Amino acid sequence: MTERAPMASDANRHHERLTHDDRRDEILAAVRQTVVEDGLSRLSISAVASRAECTRSLFYHYFPTKEDALQAVLDLSIDSFVEQLTAWNESRVSGDIEGSLDSIAHTLKNMVVNQSDVMSQSVVHSGNAALYASFVHRAADRLARYMCSSTVVDFAAHHEVQIDHLYETFYVLITGLVMFVRTHPDAPEDTIKDIIASTLHIEGYTAKYPERRPER
Repeated sequence: MTERAPMASDANRHHERLTHDDRRDEILAAVRQTVVEDGLSRLSISAVASRAECTRSLFYHYFPTKEDALQAVLDLSIDSFVEQLTAWNESRVSGDIEGSLDSIAHTLKNMVVNQSDVMSQSVVHSGNAALYASFVHRAADRLARYMCSSTVVDFAAHHEVQIDHLYETFYVLITGLVMFVRTHPDAPEDTIKDIIASTLHIEGYTAKYPERRPER
């Protein structure tokens, strides 16, 4: 009687069915779980491979280093920030500059103070200054580019944009607000609104500074 080869285990069959993106997502989920449950200092390729039930060589197939995998996970957190900003942009009333300032001040403060994403919280409290700086840079870069390609375009169709170096201004504004709100979580949203309006030279469109409104 011919002996049949043993059937693959359920786990093996599961991994055989995974697509390239599925395998990558499983590894990223393992990175996230390791950082959240064990701490950033315990993140290792061996720990991730064990959680993802994959070999180290498979990990290296997708990510050259554990730092690259960590950055990919953090990019997913940044995606959620962009989604929140997109939701704000799509819900605001075009032409209602004061209302838009009120709502963006609330949105940005909520992103920093009431951040529900456990991965970004882990980075904030990790004590790793270089990683935190990199995270803030990548987030500010994405958010600034989004604003320049969406909200600013809409504003420029009706009003004169009175700032040069648009991307750089938004980048500095976002990074500055992140640090300010982190260290001053009780700051009133009206203060954040004033900072945004003054930095972008649109305070003249608010009820507080009508005398500064441009002629156009």
